[in-house]
Amino acid sequence: MNVIWRTVLTIWRAKLQLRRHGTLEPTAIGRVRVRTLPTDIDILGHMNNGRYGSLFDLGRFDLLVRTGIWDVFREKGWYAVVANETITFRKSLELWQRFTVESRLLGHDDKSAYLMHRAVVDGEVYAEMIVRARFLRRTGGLVPHEELFGALHRPDNLPELAPWVTQWAAASALPSTRMPAPSLWK
Repeated sequence: MNVIWRTVLTIWRAKLQLRRHGTLEPTAIGRVRVRTLPTDIDILGHMNNGRYGSLFDLGRFDLLVRTGIWDVFREKGWYAVVANETITFRKSLELWQRFTVESRLLGHDDKSAYLMHRAVVDGEVYAEMIVRARFLRRTGGLVPHEELFGALHRPDNLPELAPWVTQWAAASALPSTRMPAPSLWK
């Protein structure tokens, strides 16, 4: 439940930053300060691996609001869903430890946008997550990138995706929802 309150607070702070400092460029790095709370800790006394994704969502919300994408999405009835993600852990975050969630758009392909999230302590990366997100309409269907960039009144100036990102997306993809995906173990 505490992630809901953290999300509301993050969105509120991001809206304040947007009013005070204007919109961020889509290529900017968003930063949100977080503290590891008792509800984030697992039985081993460090942050639960499942909690990282929820806290990285805070960085995603901050970036969406501060780049102006949030308001466009609400106006158009669009939303983003995570299609896949991978996280790599380097060091553990301990109880009450402060860290920064750093978030950045990496680029896009013909269907998805890619983001990188990091948990950073004193400039050092503790964990890193790559996320592939797709944009959908509440009325159904995908939002094409041409329409997305047109609505944002911005040219598509995101960098080319690194080859490993494209390979990761292809290697980790599941079948389309229109195709069968039986649970068969080999």
